[in-house]
This record gives sequence, C-alpha cells and structure tokens, in this order.
Amino acid sequence: MNILSDYINNDYKPLDIHESVAVAQDFFIDASFSHFPVMDEGVFVGNLSSEDLETFDFDKKIIDYKYTLEGFFAKNDSIWLDVLEDFAKNQTTILPILDENNKYLGYYEIVDVIRFFNETPFLKEPGGIIIIEKNIIEYSFSQISQIVEGNNGRILGLFISDSTNGKIQITIKIAAGGMNEIIQTFRRYEYEIISDHQEDNYINNLKERSEYLDKYLNI
Repeated sequence: MNILSDYINNDYKPLDIHESVAVAQDFFIDASFSHFPVMDEGVFVGNLSSEDLETFDFDKKIIDYKYTLEGFFAKNDSIWLDVLEDFAKNQTTILPILDENNKYLGYYEIVDVIRFFNETPFLKEPGGIIIIEKNIIEYSFSQISQIVEGNNGRILGLFISDSTNGKIQITIKIAAGGMNEIIQTFRRYEYEIISDHQEDNYINNLKERSEYLDKYLNI
C-alpha cells in the first residue's frame, strides 16, 4: 500500500533566492506551476508565485521581491486530508515538504495527491453515496454509524460536505446493506435525504401517487 510520502517529488530543484527574475520566469514557462519553493543557502524561505512573478522586473533578482514569498508548506508526516486542505487554502498546484527539522525534502503536486486519494477505499471500493442533512446541533456521527450498520451496511467513509444556515450536510459512502432500508431509517431519525436514489421506495411511491393524481385530474 502506498503512503503519501511516496509521492514526494524532486524532478525540479528549488529556485535560489539570488537567481534572476528572468531565469525564474523561464522556469515557470517550462514547468507551469502556480508556485515554486525558494531556498536561501539550503534553507526553505517561501514560495514564489508565478502570477506575482509576471509583474517583477526581469533584470532584478528574486531576493529583491523576498517580501512577496508565501510561507506555506507541509510536513512529511502530514495526513492526506491536511495536505488537501493546504492545497485548497493556498490555491496552489504544488506544496513544499519539510521534515521534522524543517529540512526541505521535495514537493507534492496536486495531481499526485488526487491520485493517492483515488486509491483510498472511499473512492476505489464499490458502494453507494448518500447525502443527508440535519440541523447542525442535532446530528451525530455515532447515530449515523448505528443507522448504517444496523441495516447491515458498512461505511467506507463520510465527511461534512456543507454547513450553512444552521444545517449540515454529510456525504456517506456505503458498501453492502439495503440502501432503501438505510434511507428510510435516516428519515425516521429526521435526517433529510438530499441525494436521489432509485432504491428510495418513499420517493417512488410519491411519484406514483403524483402520476395517478395527474391522470385522475385530467379525466
């Protein structure tokens, strides 16, 4: 089984802070990253933004714009959820990796982290997705687990996918179990089902009654 640190990349060496802006601009043309790490005598000092770089004078050096460097990074023992959060929070396509002594080890590329995510059981194993909603002060992960497992289901993963206006949405991936029974049990515990399901007898019955009423009214 792969671990996230297996994806640490060193295909490109970090930029040196004393390098010219012109060389850095050429680098970003070839590499097409949103950012790239900058080093000063072997010490990581921040990330240079390709967008910022476009506004710099090409005859100057990176150190002349040291104040623009962005200081984000991840540690080599960071879990993949934290790494994904760092990518999103900093709107970057690469993330420098430092060890416990803040020594630069390389970088992650977002495409590799997504590839790692695709290998997790949440995405890789077959199963059904249910999105449920409830008041934020009323939901319970333990209750959600009991509902799924009480209907012979197995949770492959779940996460909070939205939280607005005092309500929270939770996305659950489920293997095995009767999907309709799970859906109906969630309803009995006053969870709203946000996702559509062919197995949902309640919705199917409503559709059938609606169609019958339409036919009756059109007679």
